[in-house]
Amino acid sequence: MNAAAALDGLLRRVRTRAALDALLLALPLPLALGALLWRWAGTTPAVVATALGLLAVAVFTAHRWARHTRAWLLLRLDAARRDLDDSSALLFANAAGLSPLQRLQRDRLEQRLRERPAPELRPARPGRAIAAGWLLLAACLAAALWLPSATAPTAAPTAAAGRPAVGQPVLVGQSLQVQPPAYTGLDSRTTQALDAEAPAGSTLHWRLRFVPQPEAVELVFHDGRRLALRPDAGEWTTQLPLQASTLYRIVPAGVDGAESSTLHRLDAVADAPPRVRVVAPDRGVTLLAPGQRDWLLQFEAEDDHGVAARARLLVTRTEGSGENIRFHDHVRMLQGRGDRRTKRYEARLSPAEFGLARGEDLVARLEVLDNRAPQPQLARSASLILRWPPEPVLGADGLDGLARQVLPAYFRSQRQVIIDAEALVRERPRLPADEFERRSDLTGVDQRLLRLRYGQFLGEESEGGSTLPTSDLPTNDAPASDGADAADDHGHAAAPAGNTAADGHGHGEAGAAPAEGFGTVGDVLEQFGHTHDIAEAATLLDPETRETLRKALREMWQSELHLRQAAPDQALPYAYRALKLIKQVQQAERIYLQRVGTQLPPIDESRRLGGDRAGLGNRPLPPLAAATGADAALPQAWRTLEDADAGTLPATLDALQAWAEAHRDRLEDPLAWIAAIDALRHDPACAACRARLRGLLWGAMPRPRGGFPARGDDDVARRYLDALQAGEQAP
Repeated sequence: MNAAAALDGLLRRVRTRAALDALLLALPLPLALGALLWRWAGTTPAVVATALGLLAVAVFTAHRWARHTRAWLLLRLDAARRDLDDSSALLFANAAGLSPLQRLQRDRLEQRLRERPAPELRPARPGRAIAAGWLLLAACLAAALWLPSATAPTAAPTAAAGRPAVGQPVLVGQSLQVQPPAYTGLDSRTTQALDAEAPAGSTLHWRLRFVPQPEAVELVFHDGRRLALRPDAGEWTTQLPLQASTLYRIVPAGVDGAESSTLHRLDAVADAPPRVRVVAPDRGVTLLAPGQRDWLLQFEAEDDHGVAARARLLVTRTEGSGENIRFHDHVRMLQGRGDRRTKRYEARLSPAEFGLARGEDLVARLEVLDNRAPQPQLARSASLILRWPPEPVLGADGLDGLARQVLPAYFRSQRQVIIDAEALVRERPRLPADEFERRSDLTGVDQRLLRLRYGQFLGEESEGGSTLPTSDLPTNDAPASDGADAADDHGHAAAPAGNTAADGHGHGEAGAAPAEGFGTVGDVLEQFGHTHDIAEAATLLDPETRETLRKALREMWQSELHLRQAAPDQALPYAYRALKLIKQVQQAERIYLQRVGTQLPPIDESRRLGGDRAGLGNRPLPPLAAATGADAALPQAWRTLEDADAGTLPATLDALQAWAEAHRDRLEDPLAWIAAIDALRHDPACAACRARLRGLLWGAMPRPRGGFPARGDDDVARRYLDALQAGEQAP
């Protein structure tokens, strides 16, 4: 073997020693990190971190191998052997390219290396560093196998100990698999955390591992339910369909304090109904243009988990006017275009195909279903109206304001009251109590206005002033919406009561003096209106018609009564009978009568207030009463938590938990209340738990309500009551 081959063998030994030392020195670090992450963060983070660490070790080892090159060997050899005359490079040079002097020097170097071999150039092995690294790996593996994880159920912390006693079962591994419902299209996922948020209807599958093995393991929920786990190949498993949000804790048998361990939260996310948006047309009411042959409708629907491919387009054509409106319904199926979650529906309707005539409307709305199983959710779009305007009335130019003012009389019909009441009964389960009562009261207001309108034909006194209805829809019993001047059932407007200069049909006489106020509603109605059936002449109706109308008014009274009491279901039978009687009155023969003026009683000036304020003074208002009833427990609990009185804390927490269970509908997050109460119950000294519960209390405590206090027994009150009694006894 020549000198060059011997030096190549030496270089290989140096490289092997350097790579092996680098591997032994760096390998324990990623293995220790992976063991710790597997124990406290889960399998996936551990695998990822270990893989990245091993890649770094491989790069480090390759670098240590590559740094020992032939040039490095020659430099180290020349530095270690002075007899080589810094000419070691000649040993690896090509003999054909050397000069005679260089060949002579090369032969000398080979002779010297045969006489005395090359020195040992392998680096010293870092034995202490390698031993320390592997000892660190052993310690990390022991910690990963024996110490509890950060998410394992432990006993409530005390001054003596913060972990289970020696020999008790310890949770060393856990996984929670979430399988969403099939209709959502979501993939199954597995997490190492014991808290989860999933769509309602998902299936949860637990896999828990304990060391040593307990005799039994249960999941205990905050409402008292218990779910037993079963052993399976060294693990404890169970599954549960998630229908509603809940709290639970893991309770293994034989662990002290497991019943008071940390609560874990499961949030069930309810599937929202689809959302439907109108793309075209850009307005709710579209007037049919001359020569228009079709009506383009475009809708867009979206849902979190998918929209049905087919949707129903409901088309309704109105026929008639006033109380004689008839409806013709049609249904068309539309095919949506787009992805799974967002679809667009388009339709072109031909008004002629539906038989639309002048003065009629075509109403369209879209019904869309989502993919929820087993019961899909329905959403409707806003109603779109295609209106064919009626023929213009000759000489009615400039009456736009009048038309807008009498328009509410069209909507305040007995049939519309029935439609509104039926819709309110259907929507009652989805409406808050306040909104339901408000809408029922508004429907009762419409019923009252309609009753007053028909009551004038029997000579009844109106409950308000003689003003035409305004263009705003009625929201209360204000006199401005009095039905005294609204249009009758046949489309004729009632005339102003104070104008007597007219003929038998309500037409003003030629040359009559103009009324006060140019351009007033009364002037316009007097000039262009055609009024009949005024209240003052209603007693001349035939007895049969008058009796039928009186029966209808009685039914309207009962309907209004129940609507005002937020009982539309009880008002519907009376409303149906009133509508039937009104139809009988409309079929009776009409009588046109002369109008007469209204004779109002004179005002008694002696009963007017004189404005004398002698002896009156300001009285301070008494303080508002504190919260009473069940809500009184909240301020008391607030004060108890602030004082940190450990003696009264258990009773306070029991009262708070009872209040939270009874008022779940008032709380934004009832589970947060239960978790905060449970945490403070098991650790009364926890200041953070106390502050968290007080924060929830602050948001739930009732705000003081304004109001007028009861009159006190003072001199002013006694003089006032004496004056009232004296006035009643006076002749």
